Amino acid sequence: LRYAPSATAVDLGTGRTAVAVSAGGLHTCAILDNGDLKCWGKDDYGQLGDGGSNSNTNAPSSTAINLGTGRTAVAVSAGEEHTCAILDNGDAKCWGRDAEGQLGDGGSNTNTNAPSSTAINLGTGRTAVAVSSGSNHICAILDNGDMKCWGYDYYGQLGGGGSSNQPSPVAVSGSNTWDSS
Repeated sequence: LRYAPSATAVDLGTGRTAVAVSAGGLHTCAILDNGDLKCWGKDDYGQLGDGGSNSNTNAPSSTAINLGTGRTAVAVSAGEEHTCAILDNGDAKCWGRDAEGQLGDGGSNTNTNAPSSTAINLGTGRTAVAVSSGSNHICAILDNGDMKCWGYDYYGQLGGGGSSNQPSPVAVSGSNTWDSS
């Protein structure tokens, strides 16, 4: 069975184009040329970030994800059932499934259907410059070159030398410096 690409472009809004895209388990997210972020697809855990009723969608919403007043997205990474973004001020925010600490919020393990009003604590004065999501874990490169990861760690994928889930960012062993904050 062969599938042909759609002849119809994804409707991102009048005059809008995509500058970045990330495909997760069963959802897709795109950053638009104006910094807006939109997601579509499966939404059983809130991974679309629209603050709605966790309803699957087959097209981007007409409104962008609320990243905070005046905030735009500069990077996005969709995981299996969560999404993380870096904002224009270097903050990192995640939303969706949180069963293994994927949201990096310190341990509530509560699924969310929209980005939090507070950013992930990456350490005092630290910001994110890159983010990448696995199925159920996330890693970020920080502004000082360090790397921190959080979420599912059964196979040691967080790189901190352990094998237990981490609901807050932990430094990757061998990173330039180690900061327990």
